[in-house]
Amino acid sequence: MKSSILKPGYLVSLKTSIRGGISYARVTLEGDHINQSTGAREARWETQRSIQNPDEHEAAGVARSAARSLIASACCNSAFGLLCPMVNEGELSDKIQEARNIAERHNEGASCTRVDVYVLVGRIAQDDVEAAKAIGAEVRDLLDDMRSGIAAADPERIREAANAARSLGGMLSGEASFAVSEAIKQARSAAREIVKRVEKAGELAADVVSDCGVSKIVAARFAFLDIDEAGEVSSEVPATRGLDLDAPPAPVVAAAALPIAQIEV
Repeated sequence: MKSSILKPGYLVSLKTSIRGGISYARVTLEGDHINQSTGAREARWETQRSIQNPDEHEAAGVARSAARSLIASACCNSAFGLLCPMVNEGELSDKIQEARNIAERHNEGASCTRVDVYVLVGRIAQDDVEAAKAIGAEVRDLLDDMRSGIAAADPERIREAANAARSLGGMLSGEASFAVSEAIKQARSAAREIVKRVEKAGELAADVVSDCGVSKIVAARFAFLDIDEAGEVSSEVPATRGLDLDAPPAPVVAAAALPIAQIEV
């Protein structure tokens, strides 16, 4: 597990926003003062929101969500943001361009709102020890959540952790990916048993939980403990070019971070 746990990829920082078409007016009802009864410092005000064109503002929200979802669909979710395996490089580039197009189409027809999309992409090397430690720690936490969810006979908690681990598993390679995949299968099997036997058949949760295996979950977690002690993580593939986020004939960019400018119409 020490030798190679990460696929080479990218850390994708994504920000979307809606500008214009909405205003706020705040009226102070009581200024800053000391409450004589409680000694607490208090103030009171009310805020009035005004949306100039509700239909257009709603359309801007739809466009913003669609643009964000497109880019996220090419990535893995993590506590550190979106992660994209290098094998998905082409898909990521396409999704970013599609997101730009969605925002541009809205902006062209809008009179008071504007959708902005910002993307910053940084390279994650396969031999990046700190990245391996960070991702490994998150995987361990998710494995712990699976195990504690089984102990508590909580299928929703188990599934939530399993889904998050599956998404993050897209950045894992070799033995690490296999170990997490097996742990997820075992966790989901336990969740199904809990629903079937406890929630539907009325069996005692303690009896069902005692029949649910966690060996693969424990084994996967134990394997990831080695990451904190790893010195250098070896690479399985040679370094590849940086992600080209601009359409041809723009040159290939190989910098550590590649900003995508705000959409201009």
